[in-house]
Amino acid sequence: MNPRFFCPDGLVPDCEIPLPAPVAHHAERVLRLVVGDAVVLFDGQGGEFSATLTALGKQPAARLGPRLSIERESSLAITLVQALASGDKMDWVVQKAVELGVMAIQPVAAERSVLKLAGDRAVKRVAHWQQIAVAACEQSGRNRVPVVGDILPLSRYLSLPFEGTRLILAPGADGALARKAAPSGPVSVFVGPEGGWSSGELDLATRAGCAPLALGPRVLRTETAGLAALAALQTLWGDFPGEGDV
Repeated sequence: MNPRFFCPDGLVPDCEIPLPAPVAHHAERVLRLVVGDAVVLFDGQGGEFSATLTALGKQPAARLGPRLSIERESSLAITLVQALASGDKMDWVVQKAVELGVMAIQPVAAERSVLKLAGDRAVKRVAHWQQIAVAACEQSGRNRVPVVGDILPLSRYLSLPFEGTRLILAPGADGALARKAAPSGPVSVFVGPEGGWSSGELDLATRAGCAPLALGPRVLRTETAGLAALAALQTLWGDFPGEGDV
């Protein structure tokens, strides 16, 4: 697969365009590409472009071919609602969730979240996670970049209008994914922090229409649980039913 780069300002088919500075830097300084190398560019609006590097250095540019109607999105619109987790766990979750086909990622502040973010620190961290989502799309072949939402308190997010299925992971819950009916619309999966959801949060989520769900007999870490749920959802109703490549 040729190197892929996200160009957010929009792409025009069959013409030469200037390359954004971060794209040019990555192509030339990190990947050591040279003029004449083939790349793939996408702008997040769907589809992608085969392109050729025509200049690097101070005025980097590429010549685009036609827009190719290639999509690698899941048929299942999944939002991962992830409680803030400490260290680099959130980076890992965002990266792998994008690879697994999530449509959006919503960070929420939970009672037992070790990581506390507000103000400029929160804004900078969300921007950082959004860039991780971009890089994961470049790596995995996706042409639409999932949005990482602003950090919200769990109660605030639960109060927002929603149509579809809401699942909240809770060890020991009676609900089993394989026994649930296939969702007919969007799906939100709520994952607690390192210490798990509090009983009050579980009650609040249940009143907001979240169905408690257990992922087997073992207790999974916060950075594992959501990804396991995404893989299971994709296996049952998203990417993998019928034919598919690994």
